[in-house]
Order: sequence, then structure tokens, then C-alpha cells
Amino acid sequence: MKELEKTKRISIASTLFILVVLIAVLAFERPKHMYKVNSVNTLEKLTSNDYFISLNDVNIENDILIDVRNQFEYEKGHLKNALNIYAPEILSDTNSTIFEELKERDKTIVLYGANPDEVNAPFMLLYQLGYTRVKILAVENSYVQNKLITNAVDIEKSVANVNAFIDESIKKATQSLKKKVVVRKKPRKKIITVKKKKKAPAEGGC
Repeated sequence: MKELEKTKRISIASTLFILVVLIAVLAFERPKHMYKVNSVNTLEKLTSNDYFISLNDVNIENDILIDVRNQFEYEKGHLKNALNIYAPEILSDTNSTIFEELKERDKTIVLYGANPDEVNAPFMLLYQLGYTRVKILAVENSYVQNKLITNAVDIEKSVANVNAFIDESIKKATQSLKKKVVVRKKPRKKIITVKKKKKAPAEGGC
């Protein structure tokens, strides 16, 4: 009887465990946004300047201008035909739908803000999510008497070969790991023996 009760308890516990696992699997939701481009490829993209575009090179038919500033700044003044998608809200359901539609239509997304630095984070995020047709508009936007002034920005090209520097660093790190660690022993201290002086016999007598 005791063995039968023990078997029943084990079977009930196993059934409950399986049910818990099934519920967990069914309740698990896949993340809405998954990175499609790894960090290495993103860094290679960032080391080149081909993702910058000037205002004169914008193609109205194929390029979609997106202003990543807040709504107040956008309404105060923005580039013609630009959409407003605030950077912190770039992954909202509505905005994700807009980006998917642009991707399906083979449109190039051209991001701009107060300056190119403001656009770096949204650019990297979209690029890693698989929107490879993304550009940064090389402009600075400011206001004079509530009028939007847009000036072109000269982007300095990197002279140093960043990829070669990374490869050389990896090579040196690998070589240093292969080298054996040499443990140097401390030199032994020399022990100098000092001879004791013999006491001289006492002089004189009784």
C-alpha cells in the first residue's frame, strides 16, 4: 500500500510538472523586435561614411525624410514632406508598422535631427533590426526668429584604418596568451656567518 501511494504521488507530481511546463511554453511571447544584424557588421558600417547623405542628394521619390525630434520642435519648423517619429518612440507599434511599410516599398529612410549626433542611436537601432536602407542627413537645424535654418555639415572621413587596428589588437592579444608565463624565483639571501670573539683571560690574581 505504501509503495502504491508513493507511486501515485510521483505520477501526480510529474503530471503537474508537465502542465506547468506546457503553460509556460504557451504563455511565452516572442519579443516583437529581434536584431538581424550583429554588432560586428554594424561596427563595420559605422567605420565607413557611406551612410551620410547631403540635403542636395536626397531623392524625393525614393527617400523618406524622418524627423526624430519631439513634436514641439517638429511643429516649430521641419523639412518639407518629413514625417515626425520621435526617437524614444521609434519602436512603438504604430512606428514599427510605418518602418515595415517603407521597407516593403524599398524606400530609403533618411533620419535627421538637430544635428547628426542626435540621429546616431536611432540609426544604429534601425540598422541592427534589419532596416539596412537607412541614411543620416548631414545637416544642423536651428531657429532664427522662429524660422528653421538648415545648414549642411561637413563629415570628416576617418584617416585611420579602424579594421586594421582591431585585427592587429586581436593578433597581439592571441600571441600574448600563447606565451608561457615565466615565474621568476626570488634570489636566495646570502647568510654571512660572524665568528664569535674569544674572551680574553682575566689579568692578575690574588
